[in-house]
Parts: sequence; C-alpha cells; structure tokens
Amino acid sequence: MIEARHLRVLRAVALTGSFSAAGRELGCTQPAVSQQMKALESSVGTPLLVRSGREMRLTQAGEALVRHAGGILAGLTAAEEEVAAIAGLRAGRVRLVSFPSGSSTLVPTALAALRAAHPGTRVSLEEAEPPASVEMLREGDCDVALAFRYEGAAGATEWDDLVVRPLLSDGLVALVPERHRLAAAGSVAIEDLAREPWIAGCPRCRGQLVEVCESAGFTPRIDFATDDYPAVVGLVGAGLGVAVLPQLAVESVRPRHARVLTLRPAVHRQIVALTLPDLAQVPAIAATLEQLGRAASRQQK
Repeated sequence: MIEARHLRVLRAVALTGSFSAAGRELGCTQPAVSQQMKALESSVGTPLLVRSGREMRLTQAGEALVRHAGGILAGLTAAEEEVAAIAGLRAGRVRLVSFPSGSSTLVPTALAALRAAHPGTRVSLEEAEPPASVEMLREGDCDVALAFRYEGAAGATEWDDLVVRPLLSDGLVALVPERHRLAAAGSVAIEDLAREPWIAGCPRCRGQLVEVCESAGFTPRIDFATDDYPAVVGLVGAGLGVAVLPQLAVESVRPRHARVLTLRPAVHRQIVALTLPDLAQVPAIAATLEQLGRAASRQQK
C-alpha cells in the first residue's frame, strides 16, 4: 500500500536530488528518508530511484509515481480538511500564492476579512508569477493561486482542469516621465511611443507589451527589464524610458516624477483565483475564494 508520507518523501528526493537534501527539506534524517524509500519500493515492487554520481535519479516507475503524487496529495489534503470541518474542528490551513501586484492590493483586504470571520484559519502567502504559480497549484505546493492572463492571448484552455474564480479585469496604463512631451495628455496611443526607450515588467507582461506594440506596427526597444514594479516606476520617473503597467501595479506604488496615462487601445488582463477541483469544497479554501472575490469587487468601486 502506498502511503502519503512516502509520496511526500519521494517528491522531496526528486526535487532535491539526494536523501540528505530531502531530509533537510522535510526536517528528518537521511537514514529516515532512505528507510521510507525502501518501504515505498517494497510496496510498489519495483525500484523508483537509482544513484547517478552524487545524485539520485528517478527510474521510469519513479517518474510516473512523482507525476501523479501532486494530485494524490492534493486529494488527501482536501479529504483531511473536509473531514476536520465536518467533525467540528474550527480551523483550516490555506497556502496562497499570488503575483506581486495582487499581493499588495487584493490579498491584504481579503485576508483581513478572512481572519475576522474565521480567526482559526491559518493562511500562508508566497509570491510567484503565472505560469509558475499555476504549476505550483497542480503540483500540490499551494491550495489557491492568484493568477492572470491577457484577453485575447493564446492559451485560453490552459486552466480547463482547474476551478476558476474570476475576480476583475485589470486595465493597462502607460507611464511617462513628468517632463515628457505627452505627460499632460491624459491618454496616449501606443504607437505615439514607438520611438521611446522602454522599461518592461515581468516575463508574461513583457511578452504582452511586445505583442501590443507589434500589433501597432513597431517593435519596442526595451532598455531595461525588471519584475520589480517600484523599480519600473523609478526608472520611468528618472527619465530613462516609458512603460506600460497593469493598473493594480500602479495602485500599489506611488509614481514619483512619472505620469499615468490612459492607454489606447484599451488592453486588459483577467485576474482570477484558481484551485483544484478536489480543494474547491474545502471550507477554508472556499472562504478564501469568497473573500478574494469581495476584495476584487471593492477594488473596482
């Protein structure tokens, strides 16, 4: 019989490459990891790991088991949480992953309301951009992922296996230095910035910027690229270029020496909360999704 604790250890070995590193990750000893792997191999009746130099490598059977481990562990988590709620244990645990501008705008309001309504619920927060955050969800490394995708972008079916809670439509805005020739314009067409140096954001936003610019007939000259939105605003404020950022990102930063302009044509990204079907009915996770939805509604007012 395959035990959940053995699957967790196998995943740790696969991720770290050794028994000792997996032990450090899990807070146990190297002999304990080795013993559990022997027990798991005995249960399935075939080797799962082979030594390759100083690292442990998965066999074909090991790869298959690790591939299914995320879903299995997520299902077990859902079962444990639901049973605990039914039994009257007024507690819960939610592992939330969010992209930075969501962490600074939607998440604080949602978690404050969640704590007030369910003080026994514990929420941990980690930051990651999609698609990495979505992969963390599928691998069982988080319970809820705050993510986004741009309207009209490829990959419309990328979340079909997940429960999707739409939150809001976040428009893009342009940022120019306060002394820029268009700083007082109020709005700007993307092609009016064709000859400007650009500061780009996260990889997905960067790709969207290139697509929008190319659809307007030019390729942007990107002088700087950073995932840090305050850094983007700072570079624009210093007169080093222009940028296009999501409205949420701008709301979380004070744009000093930069001007925010409405972008033409309008471009939006869809902000959503994602979870696995097995987790959607877990009370603590359902409550988190509900509070994220309410926070998004307040953000739009």
